[in-house]
Amino acid sequence: MLALSCLVLALGCENKSRISAERAKEHAATLVKTANEDLREVRAGLPKGAEHLSRLFAAGKRAADDPQAAEAALENARNRVQDLRTAKSTFFAVVDDTGLIIRNDNEEDAMAGKNLFGPFPELKQALTGKYVESRGSMPEASGVKGRKDAQWVAAAPINADGKPRGIYVTGWSWSSYAYRLENAIRTQLRSGLKEHEKLPLVYVFVVADGGVYGAPVSPDVNIQEVDKLKVLEKVKGDQPFTAELEITGRDFGLAARALSEFGVDVAVVVLRTET
Repeated sequence: MLALSCLVLALGCENKSRISAERAKEHAATLVKTANEDLREVRAGLPKGAEHLSRLFAAGKRAADDPQAAEAALENARNRVQDLRTAKSTFFAVVDDTGLIIRNDNEEDAMAGKNLFGPFPELKQALTGKYVESRGSMPEASGVKGRKDAQWVAAAPINADGKPRGIYVTGWSWSSYAYRLENAIRTQLRSGLKEHEKLPLVYVFVVADGGVYGAPVSPDVNIQEVDKLKVLEKVKGDQPFTAELEITGRDFGLAARALSEFGVDVAVVVLRTET
């Protein structure tokens, strides 16, 4: 009888983690669509927003001489473009043609005075007149303390007097973006919760260029377990990767999907456990 009870218990745990993995797979598919829409907003809106920043550089002006005007212009540019008003970016910034960050739109601006082209050299291409995206790591743009972080960024040229004179930049830290995606799933779960149902515990991670990034409150042990799985080697195209695992005595289901719109080596990972 004891052996049978143990077997039933074991099968129950197995089924629970399997259910979690299947539902995590659904969440991951949803988040691919969410991320694609987030990118669409930036790609459509940033070049339009850049048009509203040209006065900072017109008639030989040095935008770096008036950071307050740059701050006001950043607010104006975002307010005038619908896609930018709803964009999920961590920051928007105006940058001169040497890569100097003049101002971003955060209340506490740790990026001002730093050179953007060091961590993101590809953004120099915006000065040739085209929209550009890049990935890298800039400590001043981090979304978490005490843990490594990296960023995705985009840039559009700011034209004045007939040529690109600066660039309009936006982006998000991967940790902040994982938090955004995690909240999106938790909001969806809460809205669909039926009476007497328990809310499952869900964590979301972005895996990019070999690093695993979670929301600031994500347990380090979860990040370590996701890192061990090397999901970038296992997600191909639209095919998900799923796994069942135990972390600190709790059964989890995991699902990963490639975020192909960000380029190669970027994926979203959902870790779910029933409560």
